[in-house]
Amino acid sequence: MRFIADLQIHSKYSRACSQELNPKNIGAWADKKGINIVGTGDFTHPKWLAELKESLEETKPGLYQLRDKSANAYFMLTAEVSSIYKQGDKVRRVHNLIWAPNFAAVDRIIAGLEKTGANLKSDGRPIMGVHCDTLVKIVKEADAQAEIIPAHAWTPHFGLFGSLSGFDSVEEGFGDQTKYIRAIETGLSSDPKMNWQISALDKYSLTSNSDAHSLRKLGREANVFEIDEKKLSYQEVIRVLYGKNPKEFLYTIEFFPEEGKYHLDGHRDCKFSCLPPQTKKLKGLCPVCGKKLLVGVLNRVEVLADREWGFVPKRVIPFKSVIPLEEVIADVYGVGVQSKKVVNMYDQMTGLRKTTEFEILLDLSQEEIGKLGNSEIAAAVMRVREGRVSLEGGYDGEFGKVHIFTEGEREKLLKKTKQASLF
Repeated sequence: MRFIADLQIHSKYSRACSQELNPKNIGAWADKKGINIVGTGDFTHPKWLAELKESLEETKPGLYQLRDKSANAYFMLTAEVSSIYKQGDKVRRVHNLIWAPNFAAVDRIIAGLEKTGANLKSDGRPIMGVHCDTLVKIVKEADAQAEIIPAHAWTPHFGLFGSLSGFDSVEEGFGDQTKYIRAIETGLSSDPKMNWQISALDKYSLTSNSDAHSLRKLGREANVFEIDEKKLSYQEVIRVLYGKNPKEFLYTIEFFPEEGKYHLDGHRDCKFSCLPPQTKKLKGLCPVCGKKLLVGVLNRVEVLADREWGFVPKRVIPFKSVIPLEEVIADVYGVGVQSKKVVNMYDQMTGLRKTTEFEILLDLSQEEIGKLGNSEIAAAVMRVREGRVSLEGGYDGEFGKVHIFTEGEREKLLKKTKQASLF
């Protein structure tokens, strides 16, 4: 059976996150999106942990569902923590994901973190002065089945390989605890093809998750597994994710990396962005104001790459680049993604026959999608599947833009629709 898993989200207790992120809403939106297994996020926060314990019950080994049975999605116990500390000549800022097999393990992980003096009440994604290798020891001593991986590894500010405060290798960041690191999260601004340029990453599974700060962002990146439902468990999810068997780990669902907000180099205040060769010519300085450009993910990957673009290692997990359905609808109509027109059409399409967003984006035929929405949206989904889109790269915290239709094409499509409605 196919299971779509988004194993990195946040709760209402994380900074800059929606107050609608509670267990019941997350379950409902996971079902709406077509996510079968969703991370809880933020289990280190005491108030959120209390809500999780009250709302969830274990229905598969290490996997939980809502006690009130209001959603079908399974929850996996997950958290993200921020480590900020001095190592070598730099202040390091690295975010890591923690996955736990049960609430008892979570309690022991929390106890271990509290012994370091970490303030877990301050934020759903707590900031602590714990080195990455020490963090692994705490997690593994709490429970051998608990896992830790680098979160959004390429993000400039808080990624393991980030241009501002990261490292040049997994080993440099995790030291003698590297043996426990078996996967990395690639983040929104990179995709597997970019990571394949670095031979040192061949031994790691590449996982993709939404890092959602609101309900509608759930599943913008995810993982697709083939698992026998009778065997479904926390351990089976971990085994399949780490196993890198394309018959079990079918593919990852990816942003177009250009859409990520750190893909290119640039300076947002001056609305300037550029590719790595131009950054080099500019000596890393903004040509408008003279301040330092923020070096993005594309540049950072090129710095560490030891292979040419397009190289495909043996035994890789494939990926599919998608655009969230609301963005597809917004592009068709030429309006904002939060407009009433987009929201109403999205609700219509996912409400009819309780069709999930991922069924629309990945599975349904053009004709079937047209019946749920209209022919223009169906054509747009097909274009995205084929990769026939134009891209403007994001930079310095500014999301990039993906265009499915040109303005002229959109006008022709909508005109054609209006004419057809007259007959």
